[in-house]
Amino acid sequence: MNATPPMTTATSAPAAATASGHLETIDTSRAGVPMSRLIAVELRKLVNTRAGLWLVLAIGLVSLLIMTAMLIWADDSDLVFGNIFGLMNIPTGFLLPVLAILLVTSEWGQRTGLVTFTLEPRRSRVVVAKLATALVAAVGAMLTAMAFGALGNLLAGLFHDDPAGTWEMTLAGMSNSVMLQLFALLMGFAFGMLIRNSAAAIVLYFVIPTIWSILAQVIPWVHDHLQKWADFSFAQQPFQSGEWATGQEWAHLATSGTIWLVLPLVIGIWRLLRSEVK
Repeated sequence: MNATPPMTTATSAPAAATASGHLETIDTSRAGVPMSRLIAVELRKLVNTRAGLWLVLAIGLVSLLIMTAMLIWADDSDLVFGNIFGLMNIPTGFLLPVLAILLVTSEWGQRTGLVTFTLEPRRSRVVVAKLATALVAAVGAMLTAMAFGALGNLLAGLFHDDPAGTWEMTLAGMSNSVMLQLFALLMGFAFGMLIRNSAAAIVLYFVIPTIWSILAQVIPWVHDHLQKWADFSFAQQPFQSGEWATGQEWAHLATSGTIWLVLPLVIGIWRLLRSEVK
């Protein structure tokens, strides 16, 4: 009679269930997905949905409409590069945060989170890739606004009298415009990370700051003591000019930005890293 072979045990990597129910060993020694590939995937996902694609197209279309309206109805004194570029930033200021929210919430709204975080289990790298993608979109939107501003200024110089077509814009004005666009984008990104639902994040992004600003106007004590330090929109008003802000105005911006931008972003990232993906 043959002896029964002794039982042995082997140590292997953790196993994961596939769609068919079988177990597959996860190769924990493989290299991670390159960051460039993650960003490329996120950029593709940004325009793969109808909402994302139309938002990207809307930035260009609205900028074109604003430029055309200015060339037709604006006074000659208003048709300078600084004014045209400033108005070009209006649609990007509204639409870029929405684009950032959709980029962040797509993993839950479109139920792709399980696939994304299985292919790249280190969720922090996915967050970095999404943030980098949002910044790339912001740079593209601002370059589009600048291009339409330059085109509108050239046309104003051809079809309108002086001072139309002059390239008047201070370095402070350009820097402030870029900074405010980035703040709007990052705040939308933070709200998306915190709420992780597209519709709710978009609504709350616009509604909560508006309600807070209304309360600050209605309640004198809030207006006198809190609004400068806790109203992010109010703190950004000095940066909408072509002048450099004072130290006090920077302090207001930093404090309110911590409340409305940094805290939601930190809490949102903490929730993402700890929550179960389904």
